[in-house]
Amino acid sequence: MRRWNGWGDDTIEVPIGEGALRFLEQKLGPGSVPRDAAFEAVCAQLAPSRLPPHPLVDTTPAVRLTHALGQSLPDWLRLRYGRIEAAPDGVAFPESADEVRDLIRFAVDAGAAVVPYGGGTSVCGHLDAARDRPTLSVDMGRLRALTGLDRESLLATFGAGVAGPDLEAQLRAQGYTLGHFPQSFEYSTLGGWIVTRSSGQQSLRYGRIEQLFAGGRMETPQGRLELPTFPASAAGPDLRELVLGSEGRLGILLDATVRISPVPEFEAFHAVFLPDWERAETAVRAIVQARLGMSMLRLSNPVETATMLTLAGHPRQVALLETLLRLRGAGEGKCMLLVGASGARKQARAALAAALTLARRFQGVHAGRGLGERWKKNRFRNVYLRNAAWERGYAIDTVETALDWPRVTPGMRAVERAAADALAADGEQVHAYTHLSHLYPQGASVYTTFIWRLAGDYDADLARWRRLKTSVSEAIVASGGTISHQHGVGSDHAPWLQAEKGRLGMEALRTVFRQFDPGGCMNPGKLVSP
Repeated sequence: MRRWNGWGDDTIEVPIGEGALRFLEQKLGPGSVPRDAAFEAVCAQLAPSRLPPHPLVDTTPAVRLTHALGQSLPDWLRLRYGRIEAAPDGVAFPESADEVRDLIRFAVDAGAAVVPYGGGTSVCGHLDAARDRPTLSVDMGRLRALTGLDRESLLATFGAGVAGPDLEAQLRAQGYTLGHFPQSFEYSTLGGWIVTRSSGQQSLRYGRIEQLFAGGRMETPQGRLELPTFPASAAGPDLRELVLGSEGRLGILLDATVRISPVPEFEAFHAVFLPDWERAETAVRAIVQARLGMSMLRLSNPVETATMLTLAGHPRQVALLETLLRLRGAGEGKCMLLVGASGARKQARAALAAALTLARRFQGVHAGRGLGERWKKNRFRNVYLRNAAWERGYAIDTVETALDWPRVTPGMRAVERAAADALAADGEQVHAYTHLSHLYPQGASVYTTFIWRLAGDYDADLARWRRLKTSVSEAIVASGGTISHQHGVGSDHAPWLQAEKGRLGMEALRTVFRQFDPGGCMNPGKLVSP
């Protein structure tokens, strides 16, 4: 069963080992474990629904609560402390496009806001209910079937509510893959990926979701938007780009046609350790700019490398590895690079060999396949550490951006420094570490994780998060980075969007939203603030 106030399946535990706990206590001090609110008690706090009756709408408190929030840290704080300021007044589970159309009309007539719901994995406030009017949450999970497969064009059409594992299972039964694997893969949905411009861990081979999204249908308050598929088109602006990243402001995506690939004949992930950050960044830039055909490059900075090895929980094996690496010139300050290759056996092996050869030019030490395969095995499990950390009195949050190469290292350092400064006034330490999660010839995605102690009080913990979020977001903007590379904008990142789009760009977005949604009922307050 899925956790209502944390991440993932409640039968899955990924504990923090005693060595890792000592590491956190030495860095941050001992944690103070908050007392979690009970599910029944939080349900009892919800105000009665303000929606009129509808046969497709469930207004029971339990269903409303489980659709109220996503997975951001402020969402967790509200759920764990039982401080739900707003919840949807009802939740609908449509089973057809016509039912989605009927629900939007119902919401417009009732003066209600509509919040599309996919997998509930948003980490930047996409799911918040409106405060000034009733809210209808539309859960798309029953629209999940593979409805079309074009083997000649390598296109597949799915209901937008299909979750990652279901999508891949349906495709792999036919010999294909989409190849889109964000960390939230087990719960996030195709529709959610599209409307937040998601990026999967192997996008270097398969492409970001904007390269995979070929067309589809969206239901809006003004009618249905049809996006036919073409291999390419010069017929004016591409309307797919309006849907990509629209975050529910235009309407509800009904289905999507995506570009698929045959299941790779060969796939392997290897680890390389480089002596320091300067050589590591130079090496990975050389590899990605060589356009070798890799499927993944992931570079951890020295602090993340040390943290990951500590959290691995195998002190003897890690100590032996570190001794061997030190003897080969990769000691303190080393950086771990994961390299992945997928595809036809001959070509993928050649790409992998070429990448390892380039890494050796920068004194990279090839550590074999074991660490890379371990990462692949656990890549959707590491997020469960958020649950374990909370239960020990620590909060974990992340930010991500993308910058051109000259700005990558200064931006990374500015974000980590901003996090430390944000909580210094409280006398609290922040353990910050970073990896480059997606690599491009032009630059890289910079993904930073923060761990700090919980105060054990809702207001104090929310205030700490707000100071940290504001500080690191301002550092991203000042460094010339985008406010989001892969998580989207929602309400949490909206204050910084104008710095990227400009005044004229923001007005253009508002105009587009009004064209499709004149009454402003579709996910109000997200992406573009009122």
